[in-house]
Amino acid sequence: MYSDREHGSKIAIVGAGSVGASIAFAISINQLCNELVLIDSNENKAVGEAMDINHGLPFLGQMLVRAGDYEDCADCNVIILTAGMPRKPGETRLDLARKNVSLAHSIVEKIMQHYNGGVILVVSNPVDVLTYKVTEWTKLPAGRVIGSGTVLDSARFRYLLSERLAVDVKNIHGYIIGEHGDSQLPVWSRTHIAGMSIDDFCKGTGITFSQADRDEVARQVRVAGADIIKAKGATFYGIAVMVNTIVESILNGASTIRTVGSAMNGAYGLHNVALSSPSIVNANGVQTVLEFDLTPAELQQLHASADSVRAVLEQVKDL
Repeated sequence: MYSDREHGSKIAIVGAGSVGASIAFAISINQLCNELVLIDSNENKAVGEAMDINHGLPFLGQMLVRAGDYEDCADCNVIILTAGMPRKPGETRLDLARKNVSLAHSIVEKIMQHYNGGVILVVSNPVDVLTYKVTEWTKLPAGRVIGSGTVLDSARFRYLLSERLAVDVKNIHGYIIGEHGDSQLPVWSRTHIAGMSIDDFCKGTGITFSQADRDEVARQVRVAGADIIKAKGATFYGIAVMVNTIVESILNGASTIRTVGSAMNGAYGLHNVALSSPSIVNANGVQTVLEFDLTPAELQQLHASADSVRAVLEQVKDL
């Protein structure tokens, strides 16, 4: 079925596994688009997921959800890439690179045969490596390819702080930047609660929050994905919600600030790598990467994170 973006929004999800299907379900609950297409090498899986979602639509609203093929990437507002091998217990996101870069390359070649606009949103891991490679392969304008990056990590960070400091998570503003993985870092210097620094908030409320406490929160954020995988085999609910917030910002042209990933073009002195930093997201993808005034230690950590991702990019440069 043909869909014209002038007459409604259209989203394609490549990969109907647990992550892709959860994203599709969340999109349907939130009624984000008029047409949602699931594309998977296992066509029956895509058909079954579409059927399952459609049977709940009478209680949600009217939209077209169906299985499709790469030709359906035409006329999409957003193309979401979730296909890839899952991360196994004990395996880092960067360990996935060799397995998933070749797969992503073949998928992107098929997408670009039909691509005529829209944002490509990379969710597959290792997301930083793949975001950079997809940008390289597609040669699309800066910011048109974005990664889900550390949006989920930043949400985990805020959640853990809300638990430790006994305050509503909506009043906490803080970001995890860098790699979506082991070398990520919290920007403590720019974390605040209702405009107050953490130190000032704790002083005013009588809460003790030491450096050891900060280190533990950062550690828990860093290993959260691995802990979930160890407990239940995969992570998909949290990322589905986070991807929905990104897609909503794109479709609404909302200029929302999210810690998405994109190819760095000079921000923080970084080039030739994709990393996450708070960025303004609208209908064209990343409009602006916001450059915080980091402390020297934070800037050093960010550059170390970039080096970590670059090392993997070097290993897969010919894939």
